[in-house]
Amino acid sequence: MPWIEWRGRSCRVRWDTGRVDPETGKPIYDSKSSMDWTEDEAYNYGLDRESDIRNDRYISRRDGSVLMRDYCRTWPETLEVGHLRDKAIRSMLRLYIVPRWGETAVGDIKPSAYRTWKKQLKALPSVGEKYGEEILTVFSMLMDDAVDDELRQSSPVPKGKKRRRGKYRKKPREKKREMRMEDVHQLALNALTFWGLPGYVFVLTMSFTGMRPAELYALRREFCHPAWPDADPDAERRVESLGRYAGERRMPVIRVQWQHQREEGEPKLFPPKYESYRDLVIPPFLAELLELLLASSQDEWVFRSVNGSLLVNANFTYHYWRPIADGRLASGVFERVRLGQRQTVVSRRPLPEIPATAYAGKRLYLLRHGHKEWLDEDGHSRIAVETRMGHEIAGVEGLYANVTTAMEQRIMDTLQQRWLRFVRSVGPDMAAASPISLPSDLRDWVKAQVKAAEGLGR
Repeated sequence: MPWIEWRGRSCRVRWDTGRVDPETGKPIYDSKSSMDWTEDEAYNYGLDRESDIRNDRYISRRDGSVLMRDYCRTWPETLEVGHLRDKAIRSMLRLYIVPRWGETAVGDIKPSAYRTWKKQLKALPSVGEKYGEEILTVFSMLMDDAVDDELRQSSPVPKGKKRRRGKYRKKPREKKREMRMEDVHQLALNALTFWGLPGYVFVLTMSFTGMRPAELYALRREFCHPAWPDADPDAERRVESLGRYAGERRMPVIRVQWQHQREEGEPKLFPPKYESYRDLVIPPFLAELLELLLASSQDEWVFRSVNGSLLVNANFTYHYWRPIADGRLASGVFERVRLGQRQTVVSRRPLPEIPATAYAGKRLYLLRHGHKEWLDEDGHSRIAVETRMGHEIAGVEGLYANVTTAMEQRIMDTLQQRWLRFVRSVGPDMAAASPISLPSDLRDWVKAQVKAAEGLGR
């Protein structure tokens, strides 16, 4: 039973928490004082706490007094996430959560205080809509785990219907235009000018496979057509894949086995996002391009940077995608003063003017989005589309569904037809928009594509 004692002008109630100090073996008591209580009010408060203890819903005032800065220091160690997600979570804790809540006890965070912080957070000019939602998601996870750790009775983050209360705000969606083959090919021609043959093939590979950029950075020769599946290091998978793709009608394939990411400053190979290992059939024209590219070197990586290093080491969006998509002025001669002397400087890699494209100011990832758009437009089954994109379909539909070779053959055929329709529409002027003349081997390939497209129309 609780007992009452007066401490000066405050009435204090104490109660047995039912716990024992592991070091001394003595019972652990908790207490609370108030100058506004009568003895009956204090006693009833103690009875309520003992009821919480009997019904396993009691949070010790000692446990709830753990400061957020201390809890945030140890909490990330309990998470099982990838290295990039771990880095992002620690950054959000350091920059936004600890500065606001660090000196507050875990058990003292109120729903009203959370709602106020949420408004203030979203009003910060440095926090965009999506990043703000990410920070709030991390905070919600943090509070849910605090409940599991018995540091508080419930989370201050509203769930369910309570979460949706207040003024309705429609979520902004990125404005998109449909991905047209003419725009994709202009990107490829710009990439050829800026980056060479690897750039031309890179743009078309991403557009016709939907691979994620990091998966393209890590594409190795043995997992790319024409080497795969014959060169697959996994014997069991090699036999199975040869039976599927090298049968009566051979289908060229790329195996998505790795993605490149940086961990602690070092480039490393990781499984694809969501461990979405997959085989991607490719249209014959792209297979020919990859054969042309791989025949030009013996490198283990399909795509290298301009200077021959790993693409993951480059700031690809800034140094590659922006000049390819946005265009750039021709390399010029400029004057500078160095060591007190005026110099005339010529670019080490002079380039002609590169025209802007329909993707000026847009994200590279839209090429992946556009690939799904093409597949949907061609009427392919949902399981074939989502599997190709590296997604899983939840529920019974995903459990029962299976991608057949006939589905893959149809994807290969429709992508090839899309390409040939474009080639036929532009004809011999296919490379007219290129800022540079095509290399001889690529020029011969283009002529063969034009001839094939003309034959399709007969």
